[in-house]
Amino acid sequence: MKKYVGELLKNNSYPGRGIVAGVSPEGRSVFAYFIMGRSANSRNRVFVKSADGITIYPFDASKVEDPSLIIYSPVRRFGDKLIVTNGDQTDTVYEFLEKGGTFEEALKTRTFEPDSPNFTPRISLMIDSDASYKMSILKCQDGQGKFAARYVFDYEPVPGEGRFIHTYTGDGKPIPSFCGEPEEVAIPSGIDEFTADIWNNLNKDNKISLYTGYFDAATGAEETRLINKYVK
Repeated sequence: MKKYVGELLKNNSYPGRGIVAGVSPEGRSVFAYFIMGRSANSRNRVFVKSADGITIYPFDASKVEDPSLIIYSPVRRFGDKLIVTNGDQTDTVYEFLEKGGTFEEALKTRTFEPDSPNFTPRISLMIDSDASYKMSILKCQDGQGKFAARYVFDYEPVPGEGRFIHTYTGDGKPIPSFCGEPEEVAIPSGIDEFTADIWNNLNKDNKISLYTGYFDAATGAEETRLINKYVK
């Protein structure tokens, strides 16, 4: 029996940033994106709804040290497609789709983050109108920041099932990157159960924000939930 996302999170103090995708038992497309942080710079963030998704902003702008890797739009819609990533490659995918390109072509132009010695992977998701979805991870291949490995996983929709990918396998110095295929997970019927399962099992010290959605691509009907640890 497949585990819910929370079961995979509860004993992991630092999965980093994570993306969940799948299909509810009733056939709705499902997604989640969460961020975590260990440093003051990483923790100083909130999700804010935008016209086509969400954007990350500093909670306290006066304390921002380096905005380059913490401020971006992780979720954007392009027509009947949904793009979710852990960096500004969201915009790269969007721009390629605008020009008639593909998810894979867009990510071919990108690489892992330049945060030596971690070389944090870039993880990405695109959900299509038929509820099928693709997930990708761009990783450092050599541990020195010279060579990239790019993986794309293409899934047909299975009611009640999904996949979970995250940047790290746990805490450490350097932080170990995610390995292998995105993890299989069970997807519940309701968005509130789904959201609570993730949020309540993220490490309480390191979790920062979570955004979830259940939507029907055919009708446009959508439910979303947004949680920020820091609220003014």
